[in-house]
Amino acid sequence: MLISRGVGVIKNVTALATRAKTPMNTQVRHSGGPVMYRDMWEPRKFDVYMAEACGGLMWWWILWHMWHDFGHIVGEFPYPEADKWTDEELGIPPEGEDF
Repeated sequence: MLISRGVGVIKNVTALATRAKTPMNTQVRHSGGPVMYRDMWEPRKFDVYMAEACGGLMWWWILWHMWHDFGHIVGEFPYPEADKWTDEELGIPPEGEDF
């Protein structure tokens, strides 16, 4: 049984030993393509028009909802008046007590 296991170990060791002798920079580089560093192409007119249309739609959506649903931003409840709060609600101890 040890001989059958030893054969596999010897194969793996010899494979690793021969692989270490080959140069490591044999990989293929897949660089390049339509966009490269400091090299841009001119966008199509359709792309420019679609970007402008999407931006306009986004700003229309934001401004429309800020005008008609302003309560979502500032809240839909009246803000409490700070003059009507008591010292106990604010966490201020009574004047006669020492710390």
